[in-house]
Amino acid sequence: MFLRNLLNFISQLLEDINKQIKNIYLNSSFYNKKISTIENEELIYKPSPHLLSSLIKYQTQKINVNNISAENLWENENINTENFKRLNNFYWFFSLDLKSSKNNTQRIVSDWINKNYKYNSNSWEFDLTSKRIIAWLSNHSLTIDGSDEHYLNIFNKMIQKQTNHLINEINNSKNIHDKMIGCAAIILVGLSYKNKKKYLSYSLNLLKKISNSTFDNYGFTKSRSIKQLIFYLKYFILIREWFKEAQVEVPDLVNESIFYLGQGYTFVWQNNNFDILMNGNNISNNTEFDQYLKRLSYKFKNENKEFGGYAILYNKKVSIIMDIGETPSSKFSSEYQSGTLSFEIISGGKKLISNCGYYGGKNEELIKLSKSTATHSTLVIDDNSSCKFKKYKKEYLIKEGLRILKKDIIFEKNYWKISASHDGYIKKYNTIHERDIEYYPEQFKFVGTDKIINKKSNSNIKFDIRFHLEPNTKLMKTQDNKAILIELEDQGWKFTCDNFSINIDNGLYFGNKNSYTQNQNIFISGITGSQSENITWQLNKI
Repeated sequence: MFLRNLLNFISQLLEDINKQIKNIYLNSSFYNKKISTIENEELIYKPSPHLLSSLIKYQTQKINVNNISAENLWENENINTENFKRLNNFYWFFSLDLKSSKNNTQRIVSDWINKNYKYNSNSWEFDLTSKRIIAWLSNHSLTIDGSDEHYLNIFNKMIQKQTNHLINEINNSKNIHDKMIGCAAIILVGLSYKNKKKYLSYSLNLLKKISNSTFDNYGFTKSRSIKQLIFYLKYFILIREWFKEAQVEVPDLVNESIFYLGQGYTFVWQNNNFDILMNGNNISNNTEFDQYLKRLSYKFKNENKEFGGYAILYNKKVSIIMDIGETPSSKFSSEYQSGTLSFEIISGGKKLISNCGYYGGKNEELIKLSKSTATHSTLVIDDNSSCKFKKYKKEYLIKEGLRILKKDIIFEKNYWKISASHDGYIKKYNTIHERDIEYYPEQFKFVGTDKIINKKSNSNIKFDIRFHLEPNTKLMKTQDNKAILIELEDQGWKFTCDNFSINIDNGLYFGNKNSYTQNQNIFISGITGSQSENITWQLNKI
């Protein structure tokens, strides 16, 4: 223990020293001179701001820049971190009224340049710099048009200087999302100015590295995160539209990535139009993105029953979704949740069985809770998760993952089945969890069997199986304690389990981003007493 603590102390000390050395270098006149080495290139492409509409939430009430006090805009030292970032990434420019004064808008940009001409760790933070470049170039009707030669010269130099900084720092960025945004910004600069070799060639090579390191062989994110998949799809489409609008040939890498990411998107969203609350996902309202895709004539198709580690069976009335994928590697697990074999059911446009979603706010206990098996509609043994996590800085990453041992999918007109098993409990309990979910469409009946298969002769293992409901769902236990009635708006369902006791419990629902509310769940509890225990349950429509 002493040696481990000593090594951790030394490692942290070396990291702090490196940060100090790096900070001295970035603030030096040498570094300022390095990134200021630019060519006075002419702006040849001005991107349309509407291409960013899939990534930016525009304010309904447009802002008139004439109502903004520009005098002290960059002098407020008491501004909180969140507002500072919003102000300095300039994405608020997308909400400016186009009737605003160009002179006042350009003065705001000019004042920012005068105050931040040299690097500083706050306003030149990697993510802010990337977004600022995109915002300045995309809002050219206010930031560039009608400007004099002196301002335009300073503006162009500052764009390229910031881009040089991104190129210098992008390999040091640990956040893959930031790298993608930075890569997009560099691509836009490469398209906007004549010097394509310096910026465009570099950024396309970088984009290839990001793709190779982030996507699996089928174009799904290695993290298995649906939210991340949609994030990348939005940026690849944005990049492709920039190329098209600039009348530059679209690289094959961009077209291929959109094809595969689009397959993943239509599989997890467009086939059902419901958010799957697994592995970092929240309720997202992707209908706006669907409209964006339609305007730009993007159509995707995926008729597979399994993709990206998810099994989805559906018709016009019912959908069953199950997580049958293995855990990602530790470096891709920041949003992974240990919900293997968890499932969701959609009935008549409403979610009957749900998971609880993911909490990504500042409460560390809620982050840990939302990653646990207990927030998913699956089996828990002895109050332990099927995976183990370790804390690395502010993230919880996979320490011990699991493997899928077998899986089987049947989809016929009158019979559906998803079956899979995993070894997440084998090391501690010598136990395998196997789940079968069957659906009989003509009877509107679901039959589930959770098998606890003991590899050694050990019994008296405590287990719980939870079935989470959305907050607006009402539950009532029957007087004979043999069934639980589910009221889902205009639908009624009956849950039964013949061999074990069933009860109702309260829980937390994280479906809405960075917030939580109370929900209820049905749970089956018991203790194993034989080599293999089969727990069979049913959901019948009434």
